[in-house]
Amino acid sequence: MSERVQLKGGRNFQEQYIVNEKGEKTAVVLPVGEYEELLEDLHDLSIIVERRDEPTISFGELKKRLNEDGLL
Repeated sequence: MSERVQLKGGRNFQEQYIVNEKGEKTAVVLPVGEYEELLEDLHDLSIIVERRDEPTISFGELKKRLNEDGLL
């Protein structure tokens, strides 16, 4: 069984399902590239969760710091 799924942000994934004798989905097969993208997204989300309680700064302050560090 195979399906094409579109995620928010316009990304498409081609999935293949492994089903049991009752036709119930038991596993999914993804192309390696799509799997790696999902892992990267998961990593990004875990970093967001870890940092959600950190203090924020204004965009102006961010630009100032980047300029001071020679990054802008």
